[in-house]
Amino acid sequence: MSDESIIVDADSAALLVVDMQPDFMPGGPLAAPEGDALVEPIGRLMASGLFRHIIATQDWHPADHVSFASQQPGRSPFDTIELYGQPQVLWPDHCVQDTPGAALHPDMPWRHATLVLRKATDPAVDSYSAFRSNHGPDGRRPPTGLAGYLRDHGVSEVFLCGLARDYCVKWSAEDGAAEGFACHFLWDLTRPVDPAADDAVRRDLIGAGVRLVESSQLKGA
Repeated sequence: MSDESIIVDADSAALLVVDMQPDFMPGGPLAAPEGDALVEPIGRLMASGLFRHIIATQDWHPADHVSFASQQPGRSPFDTIELYGQPQVLWPDHCVQDTPGAALHPDMPWRHATLVLRKATDPAVDSYSAFRSNHGPDGRRPPTGLAGYLRDHGVSEVFLCGLARDYCVKWSAEDGAAEGFACHFLWDLTRPVDPAADDAVRRDLIGAGVRLVESSQLKGA
């Protein structure tokens, strides 16, 4: 990562705030270590005026979601199974619809968000990325509609932050780049479920054409 300044054009840039929900923070069933440390700096960035377009994602699982280990007899959280021909990590029950842990974190300024996108609402399909669900029974990854929304609003650059670095933020960045957006991964404003994966995450993101940056590099136009 270089330390050069990055000029944010409010008309063509969007901030994507991924899954800032209590269940992904310390005390939650699927906590990213120090995930709660992001509440204040991401909230400050949301309120800074740098971004006119701010999209929040919200993991929003039905209670019987296929990705929950509790729904797979004989399996434990973090086991991996094959689902629709693809590897599927089984998770502890988390971000179940209408539970406190699924709410967007109450100490963040969500009034600045221009869109809240709920994902993983289909009980049969998991969804990490803000742009596409995971593979479904037909072998396809259904789009969420976010790419079209951003294009309709003149967005060409996406700055990503939130939880978790090694899953939902990473997949969102890779899919955003594949959709043709210039994607900037705000490394300091993410936290991983598994810190040991950081080197692999960096390699994968760079290989996908995603730029790794720090929030301190962002400057207004």
